[in-house]
Amino acid sequence: MAMDKAIVKKFCKNLSDMPFTLKLWDGEEINYGEGDPKFKVIINEFPSKKELLADASIALGEAYMDGKIELEGNLQEIFESMMRRSESFLNESTLLKFVGKIASNSRSKSKSDIASHYDIGNDFYSIWLDETLSYSCGYFKNEDDSLYDAQMNKIHYILKKLNLEEGQTLLDVGCGWGYLLIEAAKLYKVKGLGITLSEEQYKKANERIKTLGLEDLVEVKLMDYRDLKKSGLEFDRIVSVGMAEHVGHNNLPLYFENIQAVLKKGGLFLLHNITNPVEVVGNGWITKYIFPGGYLPTLREELNIAAELDFRTIDIESLRRHYMKTLMHWLENFENNIDKVEKMFDQRFIRMWRVYLAACAAGFHYWTIDIHQILFSKGTNNDLPMTRKYLYED
Repeated sequence: MAMDKAIVKKFCKNLSDMPFTLKLWDGEEINYGEGDPKFKVIINEFPSKKELLADASIALGEAYMDGKIELEGNLQEIFESMMRRSESFLNESTLLKFVGKIASNSRSKSKSDIASHYDIGNDFYSIWLDETLSYSCGYFKNEDDSLYDAQMNKIHYILKKLNLEEGQTLLDVGCGWGYLLIEAAKLYKVKGLGITLSEEQYKKANERIKTLGLEDLVEVKLMDYRDLKKSGLEFDRIVSVGMAEHVGHNNLPLYFENIQAVLKKGGLFLLHNITNPVEVVGNGWITKYIFPGGYLPTLREELNIAAELDFRTIDIESLRRHYMKTLMHWLENFENNIDKVEKMFDQRFIRMWRVYLAACAAGFHYWTIDIHQILFSKGTNNDLPMTRKYLYED
């Protein structure tokens, strides 16, 4: 085990920018950094050198899921300290691989990938999301906004950016549980269509629509975005929130082409998605366990693809810190209702989900990921207000 100890000690030397304690399997404890330790890493069993070299994020993530590694302390703060440390495994250049090796997401793979995450069960998501079941970045107008406040703020903010008018048609690509469409119909009397690949979202969205008596205005279908171009449909406005991340690098042009095909000339398209600064393969552990088939686009490739299709970029806004706060709320809700989660899933799943929420909250605070809202028009639109003042008026 002497060699194993050497690997662990070398690995932990540059793990964090905060002081911490390392406890090894034989009881030996080592302090790293200066000052009082802020957290503790307990190694019961460490991945092999081969596993670490293959993909450190997968090897270490699985070790935590299996209880081979324990972390005592605030998980988000621990991950943030690793992200700030330029020499840590999270920032190794070997983890940043060019996207050219990524295979395209087929229809069947997209369906199964979406099901693996979003069809876990509406009861599970109801535990830690707000009552709108909005599973995307909120918008915190005030420091003390609740999660529900932030999600309603986000929905209303998006609808204002779309400059909706009564009688218009609205398409939501990747509509989730349908709340944005429902609000659009209630507030603006627009006729909305939502499309999703998730069976669970489809059922819940239509249940909500029926309960509210909005069947004449809102409809949600099980539909692949690739079927839009041949659908014969046409819309005044299109919105897509948290969907582009599931398309895959090679399919991004196809995604934009299908949206362009059903948007009226002069119509508006609001794209809301997580972004990377450069085109790289995503975190291996996240891609394997949380979002299979996922790819975070970059602003430059989205803007480039859009320009080729005569989309004009009207507005770009980063909501990075808003997503950090959103994830912190989700994690808090998850932990506060852990007894309910334990009745649904085993400890491996719980530890996996805990790492996912905490690491993503940390990532939006200190790592490279961002989230942007981009407003496009199809061709020229001269009807929008001259300033952004209308976005902030009640």
